Amino acid sequence: MSEPRFFEESELVSVLTSQPLDQMLDYKSPSGGCWQGDFVEVPLGPRKTLGVIWCAGKGDFEYNKVRSVIRILDVVPMQPSMQEFLRRVSDYTLSPMHTMLRLATRAPGLGDPASMRHVYRKGQAEAGRMTDARLRVLAVLQNSHDLSFTLKELAEAANATTAVVKGLVKVGAVEEVTTPRDTPFPVLNPSLSGKSLSEDQAHAVTQLRSSDAGYHTTLLKGVTGSGKTEVYLEAVADCLKHGRQALVLLPEIALTAEFLTRVEGRFGAKPAEWHSGVTMTERRRTWKMVGEGHAQMVVGARSALFLPFQNLGLIVVDEEHDSSYKQEDGVLYNARDMAVLRASLVGGQVVLASATPSLESWVNVEAGKYKKIELNSRFGKAVMPSLAAIDMRQEKLPGDRWISDSLKKMVETRIQSGEQSLLFINRRGYAPITLCRSCGNQVGCDNCDARMVEHRFSNRLMCHQCGETKPVPSACPSCDAVGRLAVVGPGVERLAEEATELFPEAKVAVLSSDLYGSARALKAQILALASGSADVIIGTQLVAKGHNFPLLTLVGVIDADLGLQGSDLRAAERTFQLMRQVAGRAGRADKPGTAVLQTHQPEHPVIEAILGGDEEAFWRAEASEREAAGVPPYGRMVGIILSSTDPQEASEFGKAMASNILPLNKIGAEVFGPAPAPISRIRGRYRVRLLIKANKSVPIQSAISEWVSQFKTPKSLRLSIDIDPQSFY
Repeated sequence: MSEPRFFEESELVSVLTSQPLDQMLDYKSPSGGCWQGDFVEVPLGPRKTLGVIWCAGKGDFEYNKVRSVIRILDVVPMQPSMQEFLRRVSDYTLSPMHTMLRLATRAPGLGDPASMRHVYRKGQAEAGRMTDARLRVLAVLQNSHDLSFTLKELAEAANATTAVVKGLVKVGAVEEVTTPRDTPFPVLNPSLSGKSLSEDQAHAVTQLRSSDAGYHTTLLKGVTGSGKTEVYLEAVADCLKHGRQALVLLPEIALTAEFLTRVEGRFGAKPAEWHSGVTMTERRRTWKMVGEGHAQMVVGARSALFLPFQNLGLIVVDEEHDSSYKQEDGVLYNARDMAVLRASLVGGQVVLASATPSLESWVNVEAGKYKKIELNSRFGKAVMPSLAAIDMRQEKLPGDRWISDSLKKMVETRIQSGEQSLLFINRRGYAPITLCRSCGNQVGCDNCDARMVEHRFSNRLMCHQCGETKPVPSACPSCDAVGRLAVVGPGVERLAEEATELFPEAKVAVLSSDLYGSARALKAQILALASGSADVIIGTQLVAKGHNFPLLTLVGVIDADLGLQGSDLRAAERTFQLMRQVAGRAGRADKPGTAVLQTHQPEHPVIEAILGGDEEAFWRAEASEREAAGVPPYGRMVGIILSSTDPQEASEFGKAMASNILPLNKIGAEVFGPAPAPISRIRGRYRVRLLIKANKSVPIQSAISEWVSQFKTPKSLRLSIDIDPQSFY
């Protein structure tokens, strides 16, 4: 990368702004000049906006009419490697550059001067008279892991008034502290001794450390419970010893609580956090401290890739197979792939960790692009759980029951032994369908072509597409029949109801993301379950994401066939990954575990692969099928999503696009559609999809750019381009 250039006062500079413009704008350099990469405030029409000095000005506008940069912000300039990263992500995803800048500046008040502020932390005194509001405030502070809150943030997080917080300050239960707005994070000590490692783990650490300097990607594949976290934390330690920054990406916010504790135990202090559960105050602090080099390690969600790291040496993508790494709104990027890109630009290392890697990573290992390190046994005395299937064709279950007699007996045995059981079903709510027995109508969302899901715990119907809720009706919305509505199918809430009836002496808990008001409440529940607060856990796919429940010895998958159907090319892969991950929650301590899959298709190749344990055979078979079909990772696919409030407009525009595909024909690409999306209406907008398929080697982005540029998109119509789509809905 070339060194940043200095621009003299009044010299023309090209500024990238965060406003939706299709070009960069020329401005005069401010008094004293500026550097390439400086964050600036510039005039745009009657208002001011954020921008970055990108390069020299074009000079295609009358000089005397060019306005000047108002001021340079007091933040670290954007590095050339970050500029190149944003440009490449823009080129790859076909996203406008202003959206990339927004991703890179998602922190409030970047232009505000350094100042002092009042923050609130847990005090030492007792609260005295306790109210529900006071309890909520103290609970938020207790679960905040030493984070600081402003008065407004604390009140909102606790759903209390500011007067309640101030009352707790008066009695000393909450402490009010005046601090600088942005302070460095505690220094992490990589020289502290970590946990004792098994032979497998020590060998893996040696392999990671022996890797050549500079960019490379390693797939760290280890069975569930093998201690992958301890291995890559040693890679983090090595990175910190060399004075470089480290980033660890996690797929689920709820995972951060346990992970932060591990980090603190290894390095003596907690790292910076970056995810939706972090307050805006902490978000600004993290952004600025990362840029100044005062945050050695960041633990975060996918968007943490766009933080202004000064010397990034390592990116860890934990549970790299997880589909949540694909952003489905705005800039449609895959964090796993962009992590590899970011590391390649700064000469850093990437560690992709998973017990069930994505097929893309598996293929890259086979091709020699990635290195591979394996952990084949669990840590300590723990052993892999035994796997078995329950053939539901042989079970005599009534129509309103989903827990087979065989599984019921196994759960009862664990309850008597003081062990935990997990019953897994990948459906939130009480029931997926509410049906009228008079007219057959299925209660749907007013804004989407989707059924509303009953959530009985809150006594509401919810649309899982747009989030719309409404009370459970007493009469059919279609025919007005009273008392004729019936629920069809189970969700976690209904399964919990059945479990409570079957196991009256047991404590039953439901673990589902929609049942908790905040990320902190969810984290608290997970910690409580790990300590044994429930005998039977009913969970969605949330439980499959790396959680450790030491007392859990039985996993029962209620409907193992659920993900096997449909047109998703990754259906088999995702089912295999999910089932293996869920099964891996059992027997992670000293007691052996068992995982059973309730299935109507025990002879299905995916079910047989899960039970047989020959993962390599499964990946080889899946890879062979994908290669024969010419689909990812052996080919390229691009989704074109058109949406409008007028279904005719979206359909006609899609037909016009499909009839003018010369740029795509030139590279040998195929175009399928247009066709209504499987869920054709979401949030009141009708959606039409086209699918492009091409060889892996062709310049598909440039061809699509040329193709799309032929059409003038109406203001009422939105066009999204999804490179390498993960969802086809």
